[in-house]
Amino acid sequence: MRLSKAIPTPSDSPILPDVLRPGLRLVFCGTAAGKRSAQERAYYAHPGNMFWRALFQAGLTPRRLTPQEFPLLPEFGIGLTDLAKRHMGNDDELPRDAFDVPGLLVKIEQYAPEVLAFTSKHAARAVLGAGIGYGLQHRAFGTTKVFVLPSPSGQARGHWDLAPWITLAAHVTRTREP
Repeated sequence: MRLSKAIPTPSDSPILPDVLRPGLRLVFCGTAAGKRSAQERAYYAHPGNMFWRALFQAGLTPRRLTPQEFPLLPEFGIGLTDLAKRHMGNDDELPRDAFDVPGLLVKIEQYAPEVLAFTSKHAARAVLGAGIGYGLQHRAFGTTKVFVLPSPSGQARGHWDLAPWITLAAHVTRTREP
């Protein structure tokens, strides 16, 4: 039995700030900040999380960044956001109304990245519905293509696979070539 619960913050302060601006080639969208990320005020901060390693191994960044370096990602054409900006915790601890899907879609319309990549099927299902697999999806939001990745969370280690991350990197690189 879990004793911890997702903890909301005041409605006007997100747990982690969005890292968004026009012209990004790629925006990653997770579900919510984990407890460690909220504590450190840095995306994907738990040492068991594979996010930063995957970015580097897939060739999306020239070196392995630390979670505290997340504000540097736009220099590499990458942004970050979450579906639940005002809750933290594991997916199974989040309240049913934690995800702000309309808010995400407004951000994607406003910033229009080339690709929106969900960092878990759970996040993708909340936006796209059932029947999704890993990889490039048939659905797009305007000109923004949609990609679904295996969760980098250490708790999802049984489903971890770097291959879709490498495919994403190849796709993003291909769209940038003249």
